[in-house]
Amino acid sequence: MVAFDGVEALDITGPAGVFARANERVAGAYELVLASPDGGLLRTQAGLHLGNATPLSQIEGRLDTVLVAGGDEASLRRAIFDDGVAAWLSEKAPSTRRIGSICTGAFILGAAGLLNGRRATTHWASATLLQTYFAQARVDADAIYVIDGAVCTSAGVTAGLDLALALVADDLGKPIAASIAKDLVLFLHRPGGQAQFSATLAAQARTSDRLSELLAWMTDHPDGDLSVPALASRAAMSERTFARRFTREIGRTPLQFVLELRLDHAKRLLETTAWSLERIAARSGLGSVDTLHRLFRRHLNVTPSAFRDRFASAASKTPD
Repeated sequence: MVAFDGVEALDITGPAGVFARANERVAGAYELVLASPDGGLLRTQAGLHLGNATPLSQIEGRLDTVLVAGGDEASLRRAIFDDGVAAWLSEKAPSTRRIGSICTGAFILGAAGLLNGRRATTHWASATLLQTYFAQARVDADAIYVIDGAVCTSAGVTAGLDLALALVADDLGKPIAASIAKDLVLFLHRPGGQAQFSATLAAQARTSDRLSELLAWMTDHPDGDLSVPALASRAAMSERTFARRFTREIGRTPLQFVLELRLDHAKRLLETTAWSLERIAARSGLGSVDTLHRLFRRHLNVTPSAFRDRFASAASKTPD
């Protein structure tokens, strides 16, 4: 795992925790090494320090996996231009089985030329900038993580846990990864993508307190009355003012936002529960199984049952 001064601590400690638990289940599965440009003590973005990092110059021979952590813009620039991390990656890439990044570590992979022609992701707030800087990459702002051949990238901070679980599943099998996920109280496959989180977060960040509170309430009550009259009343606005203001601030009409919210809720229930389709349709605010089927086919090109078969955990496939 490659770090640098100003690194995001969770980008290191999160995946490291996953690999350490893998070693508890399969002895010697991973030998984890923390490396940095100069080695020694590292200051993290949180003000904490990580010790005993190995200098990159001392990392010799063939490597199995290299994961590069992220940080703020100034730290990334120093790592790329002053500390030579991107150059080190370029040198190591041909003899390394896979190279990946956590969060904004994708910018270092891009600087090393490793994203050219590949799908990649990063923190949703940095995805546009990543695409601008590295035009030959195919940036997917909605993905939690992307594995494209020998290169893997993950979204913001805690998505490093998702990527680490995926790597463990590839290396040691899905049952072991699932047991680690249970140990860490995580989804083996997190429902949805960044979009379901980033859209709401971004909307709340740029709205007034009144609409921000309303968005949070809507997310918690997908089966509630989310019609324009009801929402306008809750926001203490006229229907016309509410619809115009919501569309201007959120970037989507209330109807479009409600549909996305309810589809995301239905996907989450399909992935994490063994509930019947009737119950899921009702709890998601979609009303009927017919509506659930129609919307899944129209927007996801798959049936709800096929979606569950593909993405659900084993526990959710066992009737309650």
